[in-house]
Amino acid sequence: MKLQLEELRTKALAEIAEADSSQRIEELRIQFLGRKGAITSILRSVSQASAEDRPALGKAANLLKVELNDAIEARAAEFKVQERAGTARRDRPDISLPGRRPPTGHLHVITQVTEEIIDIFSELGFQVATGPEVETEYYNFDSLNTPADHPARDLHDTFFVKPGVVLRTHTSPVQMRVMEKTKPPVAVVVPGKVYRVDADATHSPMFFQIEGLLVDEGVSFADLKGTLMHFIHRLFGKDVQMRFRPHFFPFTEPSAELDILWTSTAPDGSTQSRWMEILGCGMVHPAVFKHAGYDYEKYTGFAFGLGVDRIAMVRHRISSITYLYENDVRFLEQF
Repeated sequence: MKLQLEELRTKALAEIAEADSSQRIEELRIQFLGRKGAITSILRSVSQASAEDRPALGKAANLLKVELNDAIEARAAEFKVQERAGTARRDRPDISLPGRRPPTGHLHVITQVTEEIIDIFSELGFQVATGPEVETEYYNFDSLNTPADHPARDLHDTFFVKPGVVLRTHTSPVQMRVMEKTKPPVAVVVPGKVYRVDADATHSPMFFQIEGLLVDEGVSFADLKGTLMHFIHRLFGKDVQMRFRPHFFPFTEPSAELDILWTSTAPDGSTQSRWMEILGCGMVHPAVFKHAGYDYEKYTGFAFGLGVDRIAMVRHRISSITYLYENDVRFLEQF
């Protein structure tokens, strides 16, 4: 049995030294030191030796067990150091590679169109004005010559915050706020959100509008038409098809609406062409000038209200206004 122990020692130490991985070391631990390993088998057979030899054989087998365990632990520690070094090398960043640029955002299509519209009118001398979205009925209706029994003042058309206070239905109230504080000449555009009880493919309960106002001596409907035609040609190009139609607004007289021939593209790729009303306009009503304290016999002016959402739809062939507000990144990334 002594010879068997010596042969086992030589073989085990040689295989431990030649092991090439931590997995191989674990296999050798099981082979030599496991419950069914070689050392365990020898220890179990010690009882078959003579009484005089048992103590020496048992001691020799236990010493060999300790020696092999120490050799395995030392070799396993070496592999652990090597594996950590390898992991560090793999995980170390390659500073020669170009950096990864994070994706950058961009302006919403509504904001893009709004800024483009403002730039066009700024070139013509218009200033930008703003006002509150929660407005009194006086500024939203009364000062703009809208009678108390007008359908626009009913709950089915206007959002009421409380009696006498509404979510503004247009940006026109800012006209009056500007005129109250400014003597003619006045030339402003008023961008902002407005609210109406309405929703379909071309209407939204909340949408964006840009109001325009020009007041001075000798302003005519020809000036209004020329200004708007210049704007449309700058925005859509010289070949755009448009038309003026007579209309009625309480705060302008005469009044008109301007339509653009709109070709939309549906999700299935089909196209459809039809006229889309994108703005209302007209000469400022003398009653509005009375509220502003302007001499309506001396001054004249024109006003218009652009639907930014509809202009964006025409500009980009969008078939439904809802796409502008669903926040679908796949849609917004196109702009």
